[in-house]
Amino acid sequence: MDIASLIAQVVGGAAGGVGGSKLLKDSDMGPLLNAVVGGVGGLGGGGVLGAVIGGAAGNPAGGADIGAIVGQLAGGGVGGIILQVVIGLIKNKLLAK
Repeated sequence: MDIASLIAQVVGGAAGGVGGSKLLKDSDMGPLLNAVVGGVGGLGGGGVLGAVIGGAAGNPAGGADIGAIVGQLAGGGVGGIILQVVIGLIKNKLLAK
């Protein structure tokens, strides 16, 4: 996996984390923490999606493969939303005693 794929996963995950907090208000942890948790989730989500569909291989000719980058962004976004919502709900439920 190249650095462009990792960056796309983190960016997609961070955007997904911020978006996830807008979708479910109970999971909001603040914009910075939402983005960080989403970025971590993006790495996992993009990696899983790349392994499942095989888009992580990249272009063997060495050029940029736009389809693979878009797939990494989408997988990272979904992973970011999922992890941010789960962590946000757990954190907010534990602190709301």
